[in-house]
Amino acid sequence: MEAGDSVLSLNLTMSKFYPSLTPMKRNEAALLREHGINPSAQRVAVAQHVLHTGEHPSADEVWKRVRERFPQISRATVYNTLNLFVDKGLLRRFVLVEGRVVFDPRVENHHHFLDEESGMLHDLPWDALEVSGVTQLKGFDVREFQVVLRGKKA
Repeated sequence: MEAGDSVLSLNLTMSKFYPSLTPMKRNEAALLREHGINPSAQRVAVAQHVLHTGEHPSADEVWKRVRERFPQISRATVYNTLNLFVDKGLLRRFVLVEGRVVFDPRVENHHHFLDEESGMLHDLPWDALEVSGVTQLKGFDVREFQVVLRGKKA
């Protein structure tokens, strides 16, 4: 794909989403309450970064960024908050690179392409790939799926 194609690229920690899919900023405390989360100052600080980022950050990356504005926040608080956000449906957790867990603020269905030469991660729209037979898999109760394509960008 070339510049200007419909799929925009992102680094493992930098992302550019479709403009219409970019999360809109709103009152984080209200959003947390809507998801059954008590909006403590620490949780709001994490939400202000991770729910509006164009990245697929790791927990440590979130901690480093949030600490710039909220220096007293602990690593454990960030980890626990990220896991709570995942449990409540505000984030998705993915292992996209061996041993590396990243968090995705895009909770709607989409796929990924990992360029193994550059380390760039590209978001792919859900309808860009056709996957069939998932519901017919015998012996499996599939809760969700996504496709992660790996290779090099042409």
